[in-house]
Amino acid sequence: MDFIQHSFRDLRGRPARSLAEDFCGTAAVCREWVARDARHRAIGIDNDPAVLHWARTQRLPALSPEQRARLRLIEADVLDLGPAPAAKARCEPVDLVLAMNFSWWLITERAALLGYFRGVRERLVSDGLFMLDSYGGYDAFRVIAEERAIEDDGPPFTYVWDQTDYDPISGRMQCAIHFAFPDGSRLERAFRYTWRLWTLPELRELLVEAGFREPRIYWQGWDEHGEPDGIFKPVTRAEPDAGWICYLSAEP
Repeated sequence: MDFIQHSFRDLRGRPARSLAEDFCGTAAVCREWVARDARHRAIGIDNDPAVLHWARTQRLPALSPEQRARLRLIEADVLDLGPAPAAKARCEPVDLVLAMNFSWWLITERAALLGYFRGVRERLVSDGLFMLDSYGGYDAFRVIAEERAIEDDGPPFTYVWDQTDYDPISGRMQCAIHFAFPDGSRLERAFRYTWRLWTLPELRELLVEAGFREPRIYWQGWDEHGEPDGIFKPVTRAEPDAGWICYLSAEP
């Protein structure tokens, strides 16, 4: 959220006040947004009633009544949204539209993705901003499993990212997340994804075709130990790493 707020102010010369979180799931971003500032409003959109129910019963109670009044959850397909009365689901124009955690990869056909981007543009105010993320690298096209030990505040566990299938003809892939615990037990396929591995050239061309300016790409840097440093800076060229994550911002 710090990065998003800073990027909007840097590009638009003013603070963002309203935000739409597409593919919002449990609306964690919406909750954080309205909690940060009494002038912030958020709209979360997801087509899964189960996760929206979880958001309403588990996320929203942590907010004050005043904060909850500034957060709206919509059960809808993001492809059906729009500001016009003809749209299947109404969504008023906002400063920011977010499509994070590679969620937009669920849209696997070019025409449908172009239509989504055009719809996003219509949902933005005149000086709004669309922000999304992407990942890639030559390991992204492989069937591969990567393990990462997690030792944060709670008991340690192992996070396993598993790319189980990739079709180079269609670009479609299947991925899963597993968890392994110190007692030898495992939680298999806790999360499963079937989506398309879109490349950055495809994404940039689609955004421009949808009516956005040439998008800005923010690349993650590396620390002295060769690990990702979590700092994203605008770039026009990047190294062909095995794996990378980036953010993009697109202006109408």
